[in-house]
Amino acid sequence: MDFYQSAPNLAEHLQNAFTQDRRLVGVAEGLRRRLDARVFQDVESQWQRCGRLAFTEWLRWSELAESELPRHIAFDAWGKRVDEIRMSRGWSELEAVAAQEGIVATAYERKQGEYSRVVQGGLLYLFHASSAFVSCPLAMTDGAARALELYANDDQKRRWLSHLLSRDPAKFWTSGQWMTERAGGSDVSGTSTLAKRVGNEWRLEGVKWFTSATTSQMSLLLARPEGAESGSRGLSLFALELRDANAKLRNIEVLRLKDKLGTKALPTAELRLMGAPAELLGGEGQGVKKISALLNITRYYNSVCATAHMRRALDLAQVYSDLRQAFGRKLREHPLHASTLARLEAEFEKCFDLTFFIAHLLGRDEVGLASEDERVLLRAMTPIVKAYTAKRCMEVVSEVVEIFGGAGYVEDTGIPKLLRDAQVFSIWEGTTNVLALDLVRAFAKEGAGPVLLKFLEAKLGPGTTGAQQMTAATRAQWDFCRQLLAGDASKLEPQARELLMSSAELLALAIRDHWSSN
Repeated sequence: MDFYQSAPNLAEHLQNAFTQDRRLVGVAEGLRRRLDARVFQDVESQWQRCGRLAFTEWLRWSELAESELPRHIAFDAWGKRVDEIRMSRGWSELEAVAAQEGIVATAYERKQGEYSRVVQGGLLYLFHASSAFVSCPLAMTDGAARALELYANDDQKRRWLSHLLSRDPAKFWTSGQWMTERAGGSDVSGTSTLAKRVGNEWRLEGVKWFTSATTSQMSLLLARPEGAESGSRGLSLFALELRDANAKLRNIEVLRLKDKLGTKALPTAELRLMGAPAELLGGEGQGVKKISALLNITRYYNSVCATAHMRRALDLAQVYSDLRQAFGRKLREHPLHASTLARLEAEFEKCFDLTFFIAHLLGRDEVGLASEDERVLLRAMTPIVKAYTAKRCMEVVSEVVEIFGGAGYVEDTGIPKLLRDAQVFSIWEGTTNVLALDLVRAFAKEGAGPVLLKFLEAKLGPGTTGAQQMTAATRAQWDFCRQLLAGDASKLEPQARELLMSSAELLALAIRDHWSSN
């Protein structure tokens, strides 16, 4: 009789993405002790529901979005320029789900106080792997909402936040974040988009080379007002609504959709701004500083999504290890295979713990409860955790592809897509080197080095539980980091990348019991 290998079916074998996830259940138990019983009951009920949907309905919508990719319709049948980006029903349904579940809104309603970002993180974590990367425009929408909360005037807040934070799919808007230009992405000092005053209105001209969330209703971007000084100091932060009352782009031309390695269901375009009307946020100047509020949020999202991506890959590997037999035993029963799975799970757990720790710090900061040291620690940990989770995601997913053997290399099993998509996490919102340099800036300009060292010493110093759990490798990392953090911040750049990754390992050890402690 012919043999056919059964495919791993998450809905059949795991059933619920929340209840089968020991780490997320651990966070829920921590929230149970910290939140009012009625508030926690609502959170747990929602996570339970979303956990079921992640393996069923959301996954089906995601698969539909991946099978019907975005199309750019430049002209109508009569030659008129229309620049329509046509999306699948799956994508539209997932955007509606995101609004209804309040994935963005939860963080701003703040019903769970300092834990609102943790609750939101749980929702995003459950949603991402079955979202076809709808999570990307959600990240920029959340970042835009935070920038508006900080810098917009009352009229702008009234007009835009009511859409960005809506739970009504018919009213909900997403926002883009357009920074990348031909001259480079991370070095925004070369931004050539020009802002001109035309009467009482600002008009933007230039080309944005890489714009995700192109189907969004609005976007935030950097531009240089006419006459402003060169370099990053002359940049200002602008917001624009993409379409008019007839849903037509307002002086924006879509040059092309990008053909990317992964994230193919997500429309990413090259755009030309031809006098697009826009509004200043917070007055002229300090654009880079203002948009950093957005970047902090999107880097946090990147960490949550990279961690969720790992979890999905490992879920598939765990199920497959129970289904696949080799040499007379299930894969899971082979000691070497079991130790490989355990090692990958341990890498995932470190990323999970780091991510949900900064979610808590971010939530404390946004409700005004964070101490000055906590704010500085959040500033330092945001690039650390974003870089670390992104790199570990690629490593873990690559191992999962290998676990599936030849099937992992065949496109229609869906496994190769996991690896192609994983590469994006280390590129979006700053490559590893860019984030390492950002960490150095935090040390040099904000005194983050002593704060980070103080935190680690309290958790890993002599007599602590963390010190007892150190391996030879983490002791070597501890000695390395302690020496650098106590030294001259201006001389850190050559070792910044190693410092970033070593700090992540130490922080993961330091905060591993955060949710189980009182």
